Amino acid sequence: QVQLVESGGGLVQAGGSLRLSCAASGRTFTSYVMGWFRQAPGKEREFVAAISKGGGSRSYADSVKGRFTISKDNAKNTVYLQMNSLKPEDTAVYYCAADNGGWGSRNRYDYDYWGQGTQVTVSS
Repeated sequence: QVQLVESGGGLVQAGGSLRLSCAASGRTFTSYVMGWFRQAPGKEREFVAAISKGGGSRSYADSVKGRFTISKDNAKNTVYLQMNSLKPEDTAVYYCAADNGGWGSRNRYDYDYWGQGTQVTVSS
């Protein structure tokens, strides 16, 4: 089992940047594919980005490709989401998640563990 705690959310103007962090504890961090999802009010939780267990593969939603970067530091058991050129439509609660299955899923139901979420608000 793994516990996940997100941090780094906040209020930023359009065009600005934020970096989210997700600290993991418990089972070995490298046992999991790590992902970021987000949920805006009244909308379904959607995939944002994922990184493979070793960190060599990354996947992004089309809506954030070229603006967001996912990375991980296995020594610190932490995964990051660097968000640049933020837009008002990026406003949502952002969740970190861990999948102990294989690489490649963007389906939230395949992820086994979740953090509590961190609010990101982008003003226009």
